[in-house]
Amino acid sequence: MNAQTWARPAAGREPAAAALLAWLTDPQAPRLCLVTGSKRCGKSQLLAWLIGHGTRPGTTLERRVHSFVPLSGQTARTAAWAIAEHLSIAARTPGELIQTLAADPRRTVIVLPDFHAADGPDGLTELILALLELDHVRLIVETRSGHPQARTLATCSPAQMDLDEAQWTDSVRYAAWTAEHPDDIPDEHEAPRAHPNVDLNDPSAFCTADPWSVSALYEHSHDLHGGLRAAWLRAGQSLTREQDHADRALVLRAALGDDADPRHAQSLAELHAGSTWELAWTRVRGDIRPPWPGPARALAAGRGQRAGTILVADHMGTVRAVNEADAAALGRLPQAKAQPRAIASWPDGTVLVLDNHGHLHCHKATQPASTGLHALFDDQPTPLDHLVQAASDHLKDTPGTAMTATGQTIAVADASGAVHAFLPSAETPVPRTSRLHDGTVTALTAVELTDADGQPSSALLYSGGADGHVRAWRTDTAPLASPIISRPCAVTSLSAAHTPCGLVLAVSWADALVEHHAFDAGALRRFVPGLPVQAVTLTAAGHLVIGTDQALICLRPTSDKPQQLA
Repeated sequence: MNAQTWARPAAGREPAAAALLAWLTDPQAPRLCLVTGSKRCGKSQLLAWLIGHGTRPGTTLERRVHSFVPLSGQTARTAAWAIAEHLSIAARTPGELIQTLAADPRRTVIVLPDFHAADGPDGLTELILALLELDHVRLIVETRSGHPQARTLATCSPAQMDLDEAQWTDSVRYAAWTAEHPDDIPDEHEAPRAHPNVDLNDPSAFCTADPWSVSALYEHSHDLHGGLRAAWLRAGQSLTREQDHADRALVLRAALGDDADPRHAQSLAELHAGSTWELAWTRVRGDIRPPWPGPARALAAGRGQRAGTILVADHMGTVRAVNEADAAALGRLPQAKAQPRAIASWPDGTVLVLDNHGHLHCHKATQPASTGLHALFDDQPTPLDHLVQAASDHLKDTPGTAMTATGQTIAVADASGAVHAFLPSAETPVPRTSRLHDGTVTALTAVELTDADGQPSSALLYSGGADGHVRAWRTDTAPLASPIISRPCAVTSLSAAHTPCGLVLAVSWADALVEHHAFDAGALRRFVPGLPVQAVTLTAAGHLVIGTDQALICLRPTSDKPQQLA
C-alpha cells in the first residue's frame, strides 16, 4: 500500500473518515475539528486510523499529520514538550512553543486525543486556544461528550463530529465488523492516569522512573526539592526522551542552578559517570557564583590575545568574555550593537560581530600608542582592515545571515543560500562565492588548513542552512557535491576547531540536538540540553560550549568510546 492509498477505517466509520479527510483538504473549513462521543464509541480508534495514514512518508501535504499527542495525564507544559518533539523544534514552555510556531508559517496539523483524561485541562485549553491564533495551524481535539472543556472549545465555532450520531457510521459495515470482532471493543482512557510514588529528592530514583510521571509530580509539587524541581522543568523536553539513565542524569545536572543542594550535583555526577560527556561547568539564569553571563545568542572561542576565553553575545548586543575554565567573568566589549547573529575572534584580539540586520561590525583590540616611524607605518590599513571593508561593502547590498572568520579569512552568507569567502589579498579582496543551500544559510564556521611547511594554505568552510543540510567547502577547490550531514530540521549553529581529538565539527539543530563529529576518530557524540540552542563553539582544548537563553553549558568528551560515524 502506498502513501496515496488509505485503507478503510474499522467499525463502519467510513462516513466519519471521509468527513475528516474533507476537513483536512478544505482551506475554508474551521481550523479546529472537535471530535466527541460517548465512552467506548470508537473516537480513539478513528483517530488512530487517521494517524496511521497521515504520518506515513510520502503522504500529501493536504492530508499530512505532523504531531499526535494523547493528552491523558498531560499538562500544558508536558503537552508542549511532546508537540515540540514531534515537530523537530525545541520549546521549554507552552509560550515558547507558540512563539516558535508563529515564526514558521508552514501548515501544521496537530491531533490531540483524550482531552477528557488530561491532568491539567484548564492549561491545555489555553494552549489550544493559543494555537488557534496561528492561521497555519489546524487542530483535531478528541474528548468525551459533555466534558466542560469541550463546551469551551465549542464556542470557537469548530467543525464538530459527534460519533454517537448515526450519520457518521455505515450501519451495514458496522454490523459486519462487530460480527467478525465480537471482543474488539474500542478502549478509551477513563481519567488522568495515576502517577507512581517517586522520591523527588533522590536522583537515583527519579532518573530511572517514568520521566512523564516525574514531570507531572514536579509540576504539582510546591517544594523546591533542593533545586531539582526547577532544573527538571527547565530541561524537561530532553529529560522525557528515551535515553540512558546516565544521559538523563547529565542533562539534569547541566540544568542545575548554583542555588541547588550541592549533594544533588554530586549524586548526578555519579549517575552520569558512564556518559560520553563530562560536565566541565554550567551557568544557569539566576546564578551568581560566578554570575550567569546572560542569554547566549552567539558564541566564539577566543583566539590569540583572547585565547582561553569564551565570547558570549546576548540578545541586547552586549559581548562578554568569560574564562573557558570556569565561566568567571573577564569583562565585556565597551559598545553594544544590535542583536547579534554571529561573532568571531581574530588573533590580534579584534572581535567581529554580524548583527541581526546583516551588517558587520569590527571591535578593534586596544593597542599601545605607537610613536615615530612605527606610528607612520602602523597607520596603514592592515590585512584585516581590507577584509572587513570588502565584506562590509558586500553586505550593504546583500545583508548577511551568517558569518565566520579564521584569522586569515572572513566568510559571510545570505538568504539566497550563497556563501562568500574573502581571502587575504594585496588588492581589494574579491569574494569567492558558491551557492550551497536552498534558502537561508543559518550558520557558518571555518578552520585554517596548512601546507607541508605549516603555513596557511586555504580555509575549510562548513555551512548550515534552513534546508537541514551541512555542506563543506575548501576555498581553493569546488565545494563537495553532497551535504556531509542532513536532518529534517534547520541548523542553528556550527563550530569547527582543531582539538586534541583532531578536527571536530559541532552542529546544533532547531530541535535542540547538538552533535560533536570527531572526523579523525570517526566518532559521533550527541547532547540534548532540553532548551532551544542558539549557539555552539569549540575550543582548542576540546571543550564544547553550548549557548541557550537559559543556560551556558561547557562539556568535554570522555575517553569512553562514542557512537561511530556511519
